[in-house]
Amino acid sequence: MAAASVSVRLQRCVVSPAGRHSASLIFLHGSGDSGQGLRTWIEQVLNQAFTFQHVKVIYPTAPSRPYTPLKGGFSNVWFDRFQISNDCPEHLESIDVMCQVLTDLIDGEVKSGIKKNRILVGGFSMGGCMAMHLAYRNHQDVAGVFALSSFLNKTSAVYQALQKSDGVLPELFQCHGSSYLPYTNLLVSTLLKI
Repeated sequence: MAAASVSVRLQRCVVSPAGRHSASLIFLHGSGDSGQGLRTWIEQVLNQAFTFQHVKVIYPTAPSRPYTPLKGGFSNVWFDRFQISNDCPEHLESIDVMCQVLTDLIDGEVKSGIKKNRILVGGFSMGGCMAMHLAYRNHQDVAGVFALSSFLNKTSAVYQALQKSDGVLPELFQCHGSSYLPYTNLLVSTLLKI
């Protein structure tokens, strides 16, 4: 993998556990956001701090890079995309580079005494996609994966890795959207016809 020579230290927002640190949660933001922005948003949604007795929550920030959907404009994104669609190829080179950078983050947690099966990775939107690549292609021994409002391309390398896997895979929690969305789309569609 060409990504092995990449040396990037991600900025991160860390919420320490109230008690003894025995597990870690790596929570990746969506495109254009930051770790601190995601933390703030989560706390606004919950109307309280997102803290745990024994779990350290790590909100890394993706490096600013040119992003093709923004016509090459710079944005905090985990990887590049040819377009925002599940019908096009993945930009695997940039995904693989970031998998290596995030592997360094996981390795740091392991070096601090946290077993890999006590590390949960996940994210929102692009962050959820990145988490699935990280876990299912590189770290199938993490505790679990979550993807909130995320998608994989139809021919994703994640699916290929899952087909080749012969071991136990981390469980995935994935959710998207709202139960009100179909009704809203129907309502808007009906109103546009009037």
